[in-house]
Amino acid sequence: MRTERLTLRPAQSSDAELFRALHADPEVMRYLDPAPVEGYLGESFHAAFETATGRFVGWFELAGTGEAELGYRLHRAFWGLGYATEGAKALIEHGFTSGRADRVVAITMFVNAGSRRVMEKCGLRHVRTFHVDFPDPLPGAEYGEVEYALTKEEWLLAQGESRVADGIG
Repeated sequence: MRTERLTLRPAQSSDAELFRALHADPEVMRYLDPAPVEGYLGESFHAAFETATGRFVGWFELAGTGEAELGYRLHRAFWGLGYATEGAKALIEHGFTSGRADRVVAITMFVNAGSRRVMEKCGLRHVRTFHVDFPDPLPGAEYGEVEYALTKEEWLLAQGESRVADGIG
């Protein structure tokens, strides 16, 4: 799968070291519990590379059918460049156009403003704020978790509006 600047491909076992290096950055993992990298190598995970340079950007995930969960993790060098939004939008489009997803959801900590911005730029809307009783909570957990979502119908409507705004429809 290609976007304007990214190449996304299904994650492979050979990507494990790239994923480990990404997960070793405490700032990348600031709002996330650590998990074994091998858990990120299933069919729903995509390794993302900058098309122009071939550099590993991070990974994107769209897990499940019907209601699919969106996730992403990028190296800090690629934060603030629009890559998270670009890759996430590509997976959302793929999920809806392939018939795999009827609704896309994404969850993050309330305090993770950067991730929340990405979700909003992708068209997801805040659904709820909730609290989870974690045995060893991360800093900021007292503010809760947030869920964002987008249905296929909402996405299709937004696509039609985008096409009209671009003078296509």
